Amino acid sequence: MMAWAKDQKIEGSNITFLADTRCELTKALGVVMDHPGPLSVLGNLRCKRFACFVDDGEIQLMHISEGPNDPAGDGNPSKSCIDDMLMAIGDL
Repeated sequence: MMAWAKDQKIEGSNITFLADTRCELTKALGVVMDHPGPLSVLGNLRCKRFACFVDDGEIQLMHISEGPNDPAGDGNPSKSCIDDMLMAIGDL
């Protein structure tokens, strides 16, 4: 995770990358990507592409980027991107 933070040029910032190697948080949030397409390529459970706005330990907003023929959200990840999230947060 530290290499990813360094690659994204946020190493040492207030953003912390954490791994969910046993899918505990992924399962608790209900964002397990278990669609047979990605699962057949990746070989194990992964987390869906999502973004959360958390305030004082409580999820205020959660957006998942996925579609009927795009379980990984690769074709249109906009729901979990910063612009969409900032607009949605502004609407709270």
